[in-house]
Amino acid sequence: MSDYQGLVDEVSALLQAPVTLEDREFTLIAFSSHDDDLDPVRTRSILRRRSSPAVRAWFEGFGIARATGPTRTPADPAAGVRARLCVPARHEGAVYGYLWLLDDGTVDPGDPRMTRVMALATRAGELLAADTWQREAAPRAFAALLSGSATDRAEAARTLGALRHPAAASASVTVVWASPAPPFTVGRIPHDVPAHRSPGGLALLVPLPDAADTAAARAIATGLLEPAAGSPRTLAGVGGAKTDLSDVPRSWQEARLAVRAARAEPRLGPVACWDELGAYRLIAAPPMATPAAPPADPALVPLLDPARADLLHTAETYLDQAGHAQRTAEALSVHRQTLYYRLSRIKALTGLDLDSGADRLLLHLAIKTFRLATAPDDPAND
Repeated sequence: MSDYQGLVDEVSALLQAPVTLEDREFTLIAFSSHDDDLDPVRTRSILRRRSSPAVRAWFEGFGIARATGPTRTPADPAAGVRARLCVPARHEGAVYGYLWLLDDGTVDPGDPRMTRVMALATRAGELLAADTWQREAAPRAFAALLSGSATDRAEAARTLGALRHPAAASASVTVVWASPAPPFTVGRIPHDVPAHRSPGGLALLVPLPDAADTAAARAIATGLLEPAAGSPRTLAGVGGAKTDLSDVPRSWQEARLAVRAARAEPRLGPVACWDELGAYRLIAAPPMATPAAPPADPALVPLLDPARADLLHTAETYLDQAGHAQRTAEALSVHRQTLYYRLSRIKALTGLDLDSGADRLLLHLAIKTFRLATAPDDPAND
């Protein structure tokens, strides 16, 4: 934005006139400060950051979209419109924006200073073209990450890297899924968050500074749902944080499953986070095993250290015994005090409260899912 502002300020100083820069959709990009009185059209453009469709149609009627050089637009006193000089900001034959000079007809398009103004307009066109490409390329890359082939996903990751997009440079990313797609989303999505509409909802790719903190994604999801507050049908899900763009499809799946879980269990909504679904994580999508990476729910991971095998066995036995301390101690052949010590260690390591039915269900399912997924298919290989 500072590059745009510098261009506008230079043109204003060169011609001693108020100047604005708008993109080809008549969205305000930058404007110069000036002591001259402003006409209502420019004032509204600055306040609203955009010109109305009627104003756009009026100016385009003078052929500015086809112009390759300065074009004079006349004053319209009845409408409070001052005379302007429009300089198109073009790049490779296409118009990407307009520099507007409110000069009341005092600047001659043949003025020698206009050579420099045209050079600055060309530079503005280059910048606007680059921004347009980035703005359009990032959502396309995101769409490819979600549903493209392995080759498409790799190319999409390279594209985001080439764009220096925050999604490629941040510590991790997550996907937000709003379903059904909420209304009035324009202005509620940060400029660095690519969006992709697909059947059933709206997906967002949210950069995260810390893989352990999805607060930014939750805030965006909450903002998306504000226009639909009170609607039980409109929900959002936040997938798990991923440190590799190749895992974006998994985060999207998690976000979608989080929405489904919130429909089944309203207390989880209206913004349901994958990391907080508890046992629903396993009910919705049990992890699949691979030889290189046996599955494990995050709640179970601290107990999978070989040095903590006794704690894993204790947790499984305790849960198999429905939380009955005496029967568990007998099954383990340990003193009850030893059992209580181990249970306190399990609580400290997993963050789960074994007095909570929901936490018990999560850990029990996690252990049994892990046992099932890592069991050999062929008993001979056991």
